[in-house]
Amino acid sequence: MSRHTFLVTAAMTALLTVAGAPPGVAGQAPGATASPAAREVAVARVAARLQPEIRRAMLEGRIPSLAVALTDRDRELWSAAFGESNLWAGTPASTNTVYLIGSTFKAQSTVALLQQMEAGHFDLDDPVRDYLDGMVIRGEDPDDPVRFRHLLTHTSGMPVDFGPHLVWGETAPLPLGEYLADSLRVTAPPLTDVVYSNMAYSLVAWLVERFSGVPYKSYVRDNVWGPLGMSSTDFDLRPEMEERLAVPYVPDEATGRPVATARLKANVWPAGITYGTIHDQARWVRFNLGDGRAGEHRLLDEETLEEMQTLQYPRFAGRELAGGWGYEDRGYGLTWWTTSHEGRAYFAHSGSVPGYTAFVMGDRGGGYGVVFLTNGHAAHPHLVRLSNLALALMAEELGGGS
Repeated sequence: MSRHTFLVTAAMTALLTVAGAPPGVAGQAPGATASPAAREVAVARVAARLQPEIRRAMLEGRIPSLAVALTDRDRELWSAAFGESNLWAGTPASTNTVYLIGSTFKAQSTVALLQQMEAGHFDLDDPVRDYLDGMVIRGEDPDDPVRFRHLLTHTSGMPVDFGPHLVWGETAPLPLGEYLADSLRVTAPPLTDVVYSNMAYSLVAWLVERFSGVPYKSYVRDNVWGPLGMSSTDFDLRPEMEERLAVPYVPDEATGRPVATARLKANVWPAGITYGTIHDQARWVRFNLGDGRAGEHRLLDEETLEEMQTLQYPRFAGRELAGGWGYEDRGYGLTWWTTSHEGRAYFAHSGSVPGYTAFVMGDRGGGYGVVFLTNGHAAHPHLVRLSNLALALMAEELGGGS
């Protein structure tokens, strides 16, 4: 147990000595309010019920370390870290440990692109080819073009693609424009099927650069992460982030025990080769529970944010999503996974590369969210189960939200 987790657990134990929750907290009706002390007790109860399931998931999933945060629309409610970020050194994970956040970043990139839409540069149903400045989508039927909405729903017909490179290897990812010029293609007409495409999100990054006139990394730092206060999220690890970085682990083929694995870069780096902390991920989910503003900054119109979390193509609803996530009508909004259950609407996304799995999920109507970062491999089913549980507990103990 890390020192942080011990302190959090001790605080919860003290809170839970209170003789039950004050009336109107647990199971309160949507919109009901409670005193700060009552909410603190309710949050402590959620955390106390969630922690044993976290430990069970880590054992079953062979997850070396895990960081978790719960949030509502206004603030982070609780966070904790479990296990070790470096098994060899015995380094306890903390809530400031840096993990690769993977494809949870895709929705952040989508915000950057939709900012360009709101600036009048394109419409969602425009053909993308009209904005490629001479770049060609190989295999595209001129009468059935790829549209922006297709890019953001994995229905463009573009392949998965990855293009791995060892961080300390002899090769490096191609410059974004060069990669796309060499590789941009479709393997099926748009709307034929849902095919998860990292290539599509590399094109999203290139389009953000073209529309904004600003390098993509700089644009995201200044117009997405900056306003949200995500100061420990980046594409390129700064030294002070690198010293907090969790080692990636995969199961040994013979024993199943976690063994360190290689760190990777990729040609499709805008699709999710991005690093961050649980606190920053909580800030990101908190923004998505709101109205498109972050403090005094408006990142998106409220209607645009709602569109991100709205199922785009009902014909594809019900398909399998990573870890088996989703209830009724699960499918893609604009990048976000969407589903509904018992009158509540949820959004989520996972992220993974070898040795890291991340998951974020929000209950938009209730106003609650949960985020997980791990250095465990392919841990999606465990994080889905924990996320569903966390939001159910928050709804039960805290009511309809703030």
